Amino acid sequence: MNIAIENSDAVRVLRFARPERKNAITAAMYGALADALGQAAEDATVRVVVVTGSESAFTAGNDLSDFLNEPPTNGDAPVFRFLRALASFPKPLVASVCGPAIGVGTTMLLHCDLVYAGENATLSLPFVHLGLCPEAASSLLLPAVVGYQRAAEKLLLGEPFGAAEAKEIGIVNRVLSPAEVEGYALAQAARLASRPLSSLLATKALMKRSFTDAVREQMIEEGRYFARMLGEPAAREAFSAFLEKRPADFSKLGA
Repeated sequence: MNIAIENSDAVRVLRFARPERKNAITAAMYGALADALGQAAEDATVRVVVVTGSESAFTAGNDLSDFLNEPPTNGDAPVFRFLRALASFPKPLVASVCGPAIGVGTTMLLHCDLVYAGENATLSLPFVHLGLCPEAASSLLLPAVVGYQRAAEKLLLGEPFGAAEAKEIGIVNRVLSPAEVEGYALAQAARLASRPLSSLLATKALMKRSFTDAVREQMIEEGRYFARMLGEPAAREAFSAFLEKRPADFSKLGA
């Protein structure tokens, strides 16, 4: 499924392992991630989960060809199962990010407890470019983390930004060289795993308590918009342009 699962004592590593496509995520990969998070949540031997890719790529986001073949039109779609599992994951979740982190590659970081990035990391939220809307409750969480104006700039313009800016605005905890990131993230995960699990669970639950219901509701609302917009002219033009390897032209489209 291009998701490698590795264990190091009480730390479980979920690794994007599709280097030939910069770890672009397919529906099957989303399903594997959802299942892996569910299993880790229930496994008493797992205390912390680390999500990572490679030194050159975290994830290029959705595999658009696969996405078009299997669009997520209802709540049971693998991508929505993954996002629900991510948002409700009760144990510490650590991300190690190098290279591109596009779309869901950035929005998933808003659900992680600790995020470490390589100097080569590039984040972007290109939903508007695709004629779509944000997902993963990022329309709620990003303004809460970085402030409304900064969130509007990232979501409305969709322009890429680097690891240093991601740290400055509060998405990333620390920036290191690409060769150091994963080792540092694993070391931090091991430190977390040495703490009492009951304290980790309670502390995380309390920190997220005020957002839990709002995140769930926002994901449902985003999903409604997303499913509707998939069939509209802007998304059709964006995806046609992608497949035809040309710039999209939205100038003749109305609202």
